[in-house]
Amino acid sequence: MKLDTEILTKACAQARGLAIDAVRKAASGHLGLPLGATEIGAVLYGHALVHNPDEPRWLNRDRFILSAGHGSMFLYSWLHLSGYGLPLEELKNFRQLHSMTPGHPEFRVAPGVECTTGPLGQGVGNAVGMAMAGQMAAARFNTPEQTIFDYHVICLAGDGCMQEGVGMESVAFAGHQGLDNLILIYDSNDVTLDAMAAKTQSENTALRFKAIGWDVQTLPDGNDLPAILKALNKAKRAKSGKPQLIIARTIIAKGIPEVQGTAKGHGEGGAKFADAARAGLGLPADQLFFVSDEVRAYFAAHKKRLVRAGRKWKKTYEAWRAANPDKAALLDTRSAQPSAAALLEKIPLFPADAKLATRAAGRDVLQPVAAALPLLISGSADLHGSTLNYIAADKDFDKTNRAGRNIRYGIREHAMAAINNGVAYDGLFRASCATFLVFADYSRPAMRLAALSKLPVIYIYTHDSVGVGEDGPTHQPVETLSSLRLIPGFDVIRPADPEETAGAFAAALERIEGPTLIALTRQAVPTLNEIPPHIRRAGVLKGGYVAVQETAPLTHILLATGSELQLAISAAKVLGPGVRVVSLPSFERFNRQPAEYRDAILPPSCRKRVSIEAGVTPLWREYVGLDGKAVGIDRFGISAPAPLAMKELGITADAVVAAAKSL
Repeated sequence: MKLDTEILTKACAQARGLAIDAVRKAASGHLGLPLGATEIGAVLYGHALVHNPDEPRWLNRDRFILSAGHGSMFLYSWLHLSGYGLPLEELKNFRQLHSMTPGHPEFRVAPGVECTTGPLGQGVGNAVGMAMAGQMAAARFNTPEQTIFDYHVICLAGDGCMQEGVGMESVAFAGHQGLDNLILIYDSNDVTLDAMAAKTQSENTALRFKAIGWDVQTLPDGNDLPAILKALNKAKRAKSGKPQLIIARTIIAKGIPEVQGTAKGHGEGGAKFADAARAGLGLPADQLFFVSDEVRAYFAAHKKRLVRAGRKWKKTYEAWRAANPDKAALLDTRSAQPSAAALLEKIPLFPADAKLATRAAGRDVLQPVAAALPLLISGSADLHGSTLNYIAADKDFDKTNRAGRNIRYGIREHAMAAINNGVAYDGLFRASCATFLVFADYSRPAMRLAALSKLPVIYIYTHDSVGVGEDGPTHQPVETLSSLRLIPGFDVIRPADPEETAGAFAAALERIEGPTLIALTRQAVPTLNEIPPHIRRAGVLKGGYVAVQETAPLTHILLATGSELQLAISAAKVLGPGVRVVSLPSFERFNRQPAEYRDAILPPSCRKRVSIEAGVTPLWREYVGLDGKAVGIDRFGISAPAPLAMKELGITADAVVAAAKSL
């Protein structure tokens, strides 16, 4: 079909008007990108994008991601015009309480929004994750007779996304992996928020991307409709085996002469010139949020074409299902919630005399779990040999093996987490990844967004305490667990031994409404045979349980997580029969239990409580109360062999005994 430049030019004027009216009505927002990149949106949503507004999560749709999420009115305008379930009234409610059009796009809030973007560069990582998932899906599910996955991922990013480290980490990974279903459109307008871009950047972007394995096109006029379509078509049809970059030289805030092409055009500064701008765009002065019948008719007809194309794909899909029942059954599991109980049945019990690091236990647990869940993938930031999360029965994902389930991200923790979010947004595969716990600080912004978006990403982060030993305070995450526990909707599980580790993996995989981090030890820990294996496993699912039951009237409660549970058990033996030991591997899961259960584990009447964890202590006040004591490390660690470091920093059974006796 030929590009209808006449009607799309009118649509561009009206889309600009929608953005101007929305930002002026809200008295906040960003006009620069919605006005500057309007023609890109027109070509995508009015012609080139393969999608179905009636079925926003259609499996083989092209995925469009607005990485520069501050330009959200760009996305909302085109989703509305395209016929998604985003009524005009919601554009009028831009940035208002409980609207479908928040200041930055949010996953699950408006149909057609593929992911939560706003922090710059995250969307680039998300796009890479979606592209990787698309390659995996094609390799795993397509057959010589039927192609059911051949979609493209198209990401619109600005200068800020290109400056952010996560963006550059992500595109380096994409170039190395040759993700040729990925198209990145760089909205190159020479402006950042504070000033002209020349104040903060001077690199040759085209040469940089070519150097890391991308094909590059440059559009001198990024507002030229036919030129944009030609570049998109070339990118989609490229056979080079490389991701595609389109550098579109646009004019920020185009349509508001007073600020276009300047830093003042980035935000809402142009809204005060709205009336003159609307007149210059040919929009009626007496009708805000104007969309002509002609433009609506065009997009309605285009939607019918898209729906017809979708029906054609569905015929292929049904034929594929009939011919490949095993593949179809596997695909149907993509959104299923695994049963923790069923997973635990597949994980053999550990020998009673086992003494191994919980990271090693995690390795052993992962193998039967991965066999049970073929769509689970596992990656590491150049640390598979230390984090031990390699799926042994499978191979690496790379250019020669797109079905591989082990992802080598390189030393790119932030990109790894953002890419995993992209896989999770896409919804075809279950994403997990690994690094050292202290490097959660390198991946935290993406982890926060996983929680905000309720993505079921699993983080297998090892070397969880001063038990790291000789590597010293730079690698000893004394504050990290507590800081992660503060993220709303983010589960942290720190298992104490191999059987609790089995429970931790089952709990994490069972959870599909948010992310989970499993914190594992570098050092060996004993199997806690004082507690039956099924009690340890099931206890983790609840977040906390009685590990050692008192045999006399209750006098004290000792609480612990991870490798310190053994110390609490040793202390209880010294203190006597009235002492209860509680394992509390996950604060978040425990706090979701009914009050009756929590009170049964931690009876309110017993106020003599001591906790021990090799980390900072403030969060433990919730459980030990003002009358109790928290044994921990409220300082940075120390370089020494792990046992000596623990002793020097007061993480001992003797310290628990002394604290309990002092109450």
